[in-house]
Amino acid sequence: MESIRPQRLQPGIGFGAGSTGTLRSSLRPGVTVPTAPLLPPPASVCASSGPPPPLQLHGLHGTIGGAGLGTGMAGFGLCNPGNPAVLKEAVEAVVRSFAKHTQGYGRVNVVEALQEFWQMKQSRGADLRNGALVVYEMVPSNNPPYVCYVSLPGGSCFGSFQFCPTKAEARRSAAKIALMNSVFNEHPSRRITDDFIEKSVCEALASFNGNREEADNPSTGIGAFRFMLESNKGKSMLEFQELMTVFQLLHWNGSLKAMRERQCSRQEVLAHYSHRALDDDMRTQMAADWVNREQGVAGTIAQEVAATERELEEARLAGRELRFHKEKKDILMLAVGQLGAANTTTLPSTC
Repeated sequence: MESIRPQRLQPGIGFGAGSTGTLRSSLRPGVTVPTAPLLPPPASVCASSGPPPPLQLHGLHGTIGGAGLGTGMAGFGLCNPGNPAVLKEAVEAVVRSFAKHTQGYGRVNVVEALQEFWQMKQSRGADLRNGALVVYEMVPSNNPPYVCYVSLPGGSCFGSFQFCPTKAEARRSAAKIALMNSVFNEHPSRRITDDFIEKSVCEALASFNGNREEADNPSTGIGAFRFMLESNKGKSMLEFQELMTVFQLLHWNGSLKAMRERQCSRQEVLAHYSHRALDDDMRTQMAADWVNREQGVAGTIAQEVAATERELEEARLAGRELRFHKEKKDILMLAVGQLGAANTTTLPSTC
C-alpha cells in the first residue's frame, strides 16, 4: 500500500480554464430493437459492461486497449482490486492528504470538503455549466444498510461503498469516494496529452492486431477512438468519461447500430453527440424504445432492470464511477412509467 500513501496523492490543484447539430432526424437515439455497436467494442480488462473506476491502485497506462466507443468505453484504469479493506485504506489516505494540504485539523467533514473542493474549482476557472453544487440522493429504505449516491457538477456519480448503519454515514461514505476521485483527477497523469494519446492508440492497435493506417483513418474504430481522444486533449479522465457515458448509453440502447443502418458515418455520430449533453429528451427517447421492446416481448424491461441493478450494486461496492449504470436504471424506470398502470403488475416497482 505504499504506492497510495498521502505523499503520492497530493491534491496538486492547478486549475485551468450544446448544440444538437443538423443531423437530429438521422441521429435520434431511439431505436426499436437492441443491436450491436456502431464501433467495435474495446478489449477491456474488466468483465463489467460498464466503465471501470476513474481511480485505481495500479498504473494508468496499459489499460485502454480498445478502439470502440460502445460498452466499456472510457476504460482508464485497471479493474478494482476487489478488496474492500484496500479500497477503504486508499480512500482514507486521500482524505487525510486532502486535510493536510488544506490546513484541516482533526476529523475531516468530507461532505463539506467535497463541496468546498468543487466551489474552489469553479472559483479558479473550471467550466461548470450547471454550477458547483454536489447533489446527494438516498435510496429509499427503512432499514440499514443505507445507500447514498452523489453526483458531481460534471455529471460523474459515486455511491457509498461501505456498510452504512445510518443515512448520515451513507452520505459520508459517498462523499469520501467522490472526494478521493475528485482530488486524484487533478493529478497531471489524469490529463489527456499527446503522449497519453499515442500510448493509448498503440495499445488499441496491439489489442486488435490493427495497423497504423487504421489509427489515421477516422472511419475505422481505432481511428474514431483516436479522434475522440484528440478532440478532448487537455481534459481530465473524469471529464472524458462523462462524455463517453453518452456513447455507452447509445450502444446499450442499440442506437449506434441503428444510426449506421441510416447511413450515418462515424464522424457524423461523433461530431453530433460530442457536443450534446445527456438530457431528458434523450432519456425519454431511449425509454420509448424499451417500451416498444416490452410490448413485443413481455418481461424485457424486468430482465434488464434486474441485470442493471446487479451491475450497479457491484460497481458501487467496488468504488467505481456509477453514472452509466445509474442512467440505465433511470431510463428503464422511465420506461416503466411510460407503459402506464395497466402493465405495472408484470414490471418491477420504482423503489
